[in-house]
Amino acid sequence: MDMEKVNSMDFSEFVDVFGNIVEKCPLIAAAVWSQRPFSDLEDLENHFFAFIDALPRSGQEGILRCHPDLAGRDLQQGTLTAESQREQSQAGLTSLDTRDRLRLQRLNAQYRERFGFPFVLVARLSNRATVLRELDRRLHCQPESELRTALGEVKKISHLRLTDLLGAHSATVEPQRGWGSERQQDASGRGDPAPQAGWGLERQSIHPHKGSGELKQSHE
Repeated sequence: MDMEKVNSMDFSEFVDVFGNIVEKCPLIAAAVWSQRPFSDLEDLENHFFAFIDALPRSGQEGILRCHPDLAGRDLQQGTLTAESQREQSQAGLTSLDTRDRLRLQRLNAQYRERFGFPFVLVARLSNRATVLRELDRRLHCQPESELRTALGEVKKISHLRLTDLLGAHSATVEPQRGWGSERQQDASGRGDPAPQAGWGLERQSIHPHKGSGELKQSHE
């Protein structure tokens, strides 16, 4: 798929194609659509990243809560999105032995209790040993630092999913400005766009649907 096709998509087609770039957050794709035309992959993904960065903390945590636990209930019940199913499979998380599965469940529960959102990691660039090691390590991080780390992982996942759709030559993740705390720290100084009328949506706060994990629009 080339950018000419992307820029020619109507609203419904764009949201249908890009609605799960950020896991279970089609509202972000809906907002990004109004920013056409996009010059290239980096331009497109920067609009997704700017939306995430402009959200209040509650909205950013809501994005993280849309992600499933790794090797968790959604995997066991067969309710993962197609993208998450493929990514967890690539990490070997669909074939864990009983011991590793129980250990991962225990660590996931501890992580959720500590931070209020699930552990997010780029599964396709990891393996079962890496997942367990990183989960154990990040469980001891400070909440502010861990929020930035988790959002950085969301952006890496989004980059790889966009690369899949657009057929770019390389799907490797290389550090880019905007994938860590530095973009959040610099955003106010550079005047990054906020999710308001210019995004094609009314000004909003974003919260997960209770019971579904998806985002919804609120005019509270």
